[in-house]
Amino acid sequence: MAATMARVSPRAVGIVAAAVALAADQAHKFWMLNFFDIEARQPLHVTTFLDIVLSWNRGVSYSLFAADGDTGRYVLLAGQVAIICAIVFWFARARERWTALALGLVVGGALGNAGDRLFRGAVADFFYLHTQLPVGPLANYVFNVADAFITLGVALLLTRQVFAPEDEAN
Repeated sequence: MAATMARVSPRAVGIVAAAVALAADQAHKFWMLNFFDIEARQPLHVTTFLDIVLSWNRGVSYSLFAADGDTGRYVLLAGQVAIICAIVFWFARARERWTALALGLVVGGALGNAGDRLFRGAVADFFYLHTQLPVGPLANYVFNVADAFITLGVALLLTRQVFAPEDEAN
C-alpha cells in the first residue's frame, strides 16, 4: 500500500480531492433543496449553537458585496473564476501531495460555490452557527459543504507551511 501511494502523483491526489469536494457539495445541495425541502422545514434546531436553514448568499463571505442583479452576480462570478484559475495555477506547480490535496479541496469547494452562483443565482448555505458571545461577525455564520472543504484545504496549507520541513513545504 505504501509503495502504491508513493507512485500516486500530487496532481492525481489534487484532482481526486477537487472532484470529491465538488461532488459532495453539489450532492448535498441537491438533496437539501430537492428532496429534503429545507425551505419548508427550516429552521431545524440541531444544538444550542447550530441550526439547519436555507440562506441564499448573493455576496461573498458574510454576504459582503451582495449582488441582487445579474451584472453584479456575473462580476462576482468573474472574480471567483479568476481566483480559481490562480489556485489551479498554484496547484499545477505543486510538487508535494499534501499541498495538492489541500489546493484540490479549495478548488473543489470554490467550483461548487461558483456553480451555485452561475446556475442558481446565489450560493445556497445551510449550516447556521450562532452564539451570544461578543465575537463580532463570527457570532453568526452560515456556511455549506463547499465552505467546509475550502476551510479544510486552507487549514491543511497553513499546517503544512508551519510544520513541514523547509525542503518539503511548497
